[in-house]
Parts: sequence; structure tokens; C-alpha cells
Amino acid sequence: MQNLFIVVSTLLTSRMVGGFVLNTKHDITSISKKSLNHNRLIALSVLPKTTSTQHQQEQEPQSNLKHNVSKRSQSVESFKVMDILQRANELQSQGHTVLHCEVGQPESGAPQTVTAAAVEALVGPPRQVLGYTDAFGLLELRKKIVNHYLKKYGNTDNGNDGDGDISGSGLHNLNVDNVVVTTGSSGGFLLAFTTAFDEGDVVAIASSGYPCYRNILQALGCELANINVNNEFKLTATELRKQIEERKLNNDKPIKGLILSSPSNPTGAMLSPNELKGLCELCDDEGITFLSDEIYHGISYGKEEATALRYSSNAIVINSFSKYYSMSGWRLGWMVIPDSFIDTINSLQQNMFINAPTISQTAALRCWDDDTIAELETHVEKYRKSRSIILEELGSIPEIDLKNIAPADGGFYIYVDLGEENVASGFGSVAMCKAFLEEEKVAFTPGTDFEDPNGNLGDRRFRISYAGGVDTAKEALERFHRFWPGWMNRVKEGQKQT
Repeated sequence: MQNLFIVVSTLLTSRMVGGFVLNTKHDITSISKKSLNHNRLIALSVLPKTTSTQHQQEQEPQSNLKHNVSKRSQSVESFKVMDILQRANELQSQGHTVLHCEVGQPESGAPQTVTAAAVEALVGPPRQVLGYTDAFGLLELRKKIVNHYLKKYGNTDNGNDGDGDISGSGLHNLNVDNVVVTTGSSGGFLLAFTTAFDEGDVVAIASSGYPCYRNILQALGCELANINVNNEFKLTATELRKQIEERKLNNDKPIKGLILSSPSNPTGAMLSPNELKGLCELCDDEGITFLSDEIYHGISYGKEEATALRYSSNAIVINSFSKYYSMSGWRLGWMVIPDSFIDTINSLQQNMFINAPTISQTAALRCWDDDTIAELETHVEKYRKSRSIILEELGSIPEIDLKNIAPADGGFYIYVDLGEENVASGFGSVAMCKAFLEEEKVAFTPGTDFEDPNGNLGDRRFRISYAGGVDTAKEALERFHRFWPGWMNRVKEGQKQT
């Protein structure tokens, strides 16, 4: 009898018998006796059976249960480009040939060396466990990231920033403790924002910028200071200083942080080394935490790239393997952080993410191999060709003023302002992109995803991604040329009615 009690107790505690999950003790009676050993059969014979009514009562949720969505989550707008991608995919599933110029998805996929490393890690020999890593990531990967910064940015004397001295900068004494491997750059944003800012803090962003900055910061309860970009589509120290002075004059809350990408998404505009230096120095002088999003480094077209680490030891740098390294779906990025943030970000990473995907980290160890870089540079050359095709085609459209096209110094986007004269009520960039997708099966992204929602530029601007390849860029612009005259007729009719 004592043995029987032990068997029954074990069954009731484990809730798992013969591979079946048990919802209640009564469910044990419904398990096939063939799946149980002799002792378990004895246990089953003494357990009470459940009627279907009893089972239904136990399983039914309470009818008065309400699912209240948090106010925080309701403040987050959708990422519009993903909505467009969804519709483009729907059309594609219906048999249409859709050209994807909406998302920053590299056509090429990960380099061959990286994918081969992933396969080797998965199947061996020897097959790797691929378990947890340190919260900050594989030590060997972090060493490679440090070496990447020192090699690319630390030993140059470019003359633009005065000298090649890195003392006092974030590159001076840079080591693996300052490097955090993250779950994409998105994981880096969340860690950085949570570490640097409290609810109610004011964070500055460019009026034309990556929408997820705005959405995540608002979800965390931060207030935004939208700073207008200049005529070159840039936010420099000049624009930031003006905002700082205006806030002081109006007795508004001071700016606690600034996040900015260079090269920029969506504009492609890139700060010069001197402009970045001035921005870093102003942030340090004003006690503003500067988050430098450098995700598009490596993809530029003649202008020099500079990292905020070269000019400040207080800046947080965020980067990713998604763009230059063509590993968008591998969800892998990194941050370089000041010493003062190490302990806090370590705790947050442990609790929020534990660690970035181990298989992705393992494969990324090959990202700086000579063969890998050689392949990646062929990708950049394709982007360069696609960029030239699009700029040339847009330049041949009389209604589009070349001054209204952002400089596209880097990254793989071209950002266009249609101008006030080429829009009408109900016939702005949102309607244009929708019509273009439905009629010509080409996906562009309207500026509403990127512009200050309190302004009116979102429905005048649109973004073209040329990450999808040369042939895609060429065919997309041919279709746009075909679409444009008819669209302008609709705009003119709309203007007559207003």
C-alpha cells in the first residue's frame, strides 16, 4: 500500500505520464494503459473518474475576464513599412510579381563563410552545444569587434578632425568589457534607452528619422524633442544648440539624450567627421547622452565614415550585423558602452534577453575574414549601381526638384520630397505609394513612417530602398516612370477641387 501511495503521489506531482501532459489529476484516467508500466496501472485504478460536465467546468475560462491593453502599448504606432510589406506579400501570394523597394533587406543574404560556419556548428564534426553564452556575448566575438574599431577608426590620421590622437575618446582603452552583443540593434536600443533614461526624460531625435526610436521611447514614457533637419537633411550641433537654447528660454525640460543615425535612415545623409565631432562635444558639454546609431557603416559612397567613439568617451554606439554584413534575419547586433553603464546593462541583458542567439554569434566570428569582406564589398558595389540608376531616373522627371532629394551618402535608401506643388489633399505620398503598389506592384514607403507626426512633411515624402538588387531597382524605376504621368493628372484634378 505504501508503494501504491508513492506511485500515485508521483503521478499527481509530475503531471506527465508516458509523454502526455496532465491538466488535472483526473486526466490520468484518459491515458492509454499501453503507455503505462505496471505500477502506474495500479495507480490508475484508484483514481476517480471525471464526467464531461466536470471537465468542461474546470476548463472553461471565467466569462467576466477582461483583457485590458496597457496605455503604454497603445502609444506605440505600427512600423508602417512592415504594413506595406504585408500587403506586398499578399499581392505576391496572389501570383503578382512584386518589386520590394520598401524594406532595408539585403538581397544577397549572409556571406558564404558565415552560413558555412553556422552549418558546421549545427552538424559538426564536432557538433556544438550552442547553449547560453555570457550575457555580453561570446568573448571571442567581442574581441573581434574591439579589433574592428581599432583597425578601422583608431589608427587613422585623416586630417579632418585635427589629428589622429584618440586619447580621451571612447577608443582609448576600449576593451571587451565595453562591448555588448545584442539581439539585433533593436535589442540594443531597448537596453540603451532603459539604462540611460527615466520616464519623463526628454530625448532628441531628428525630424526625419527611424520610426522605432520614437515608438520605443514613447513606450518607455520618454518625451520627444523633434529637431528639424537642415537643408542637407542633417541634424548637426547647430540644430541641436538652437533647440537647447530655445528650451532654456522657454523654461522647458532640458534634453537628456540624443539618438541619431549616420548614415541616416531614411535620408542616407552622413555627418562629416567634423560635424560628428561637434555634436559629440556639444553633448558632452551639456550633459546629454548621445546614442550614435552606426548600423549603416560600411555602406557609403565616397564620403568618410566616422564613429562617435573617436570623439567622446561618453557616447553609446549601436551597430548591427543586419545591413553591411547582410544578416538581417540572424537578429544580431552590438553596442559599445561607457564604463559607467557596464553593470546596469549587464543586469538588464540578463533579465531581458539572457544573451543574443548563440548560433548567430558563432557564425558571426567569420565576419571579418578576408573572404567575407571581399564578398561584402561586392554587395556595396551593387548598392552603388542601384543608387546611380535611381538618382538618374528621378533626375529625368521634370516635376521632381533635385534639391528635394536627400544626398544618399550612405546606406541603401533614397528619400524624396515631392514638393508642395506635386501634392493635393488626398493625393500625397501615402496615396501615391498605395496606388503604385496596387497598380504597378512596386512597394515604396511613404514618409509618414519617418517624419515628425506633428508636421505635414510625411505625406509629401517617400523612401525607396535599393537593397533588393540592381535589376529590381531598374525595373522599379521603369514602372515609376510609367506610373508618374497618370498620377500627376490625378494630383492636378485634386488641386482643382481644393
